Amino acid sequence: MSSAPVISPTETSSPDADLDLDTDLPWIVLVWNDPINTMEYVALVFRKLFGYSKAKAERLMLDVHEKGRAVVSSGPREKAEIDVFRLHEHGLWATMQQDD
Repeated sequence: MSSAPVISPTETSSPDADLDLDTDLPWIVLVWNDPINTMEYVALVFRKLFGYSKAKAERLMLDVHEKGRAVVSSGPREKAEIDVFRLHEHGLWATMQQDD
């Protein structure tokens, strides 16, 4: 007759607790430089999609052109996903990531 192994409970951290901390951090949307779109077009898209002033749109466009990328929006994950989708619809290279 064999005896079944005795399994004792162990304490683990709750995976939900870790997720709660992550959801507090905003998501950022990055637009990356590409060889296709003109600087004028990129600034126009920023004004159209986000309602930015001409000066702010041009400043962000220059960041994309000179630094290779710019953060164009931030907020909850769902908003970031929509912003990335809309930027893709306008032919821009955009990604999202959780802010540090």
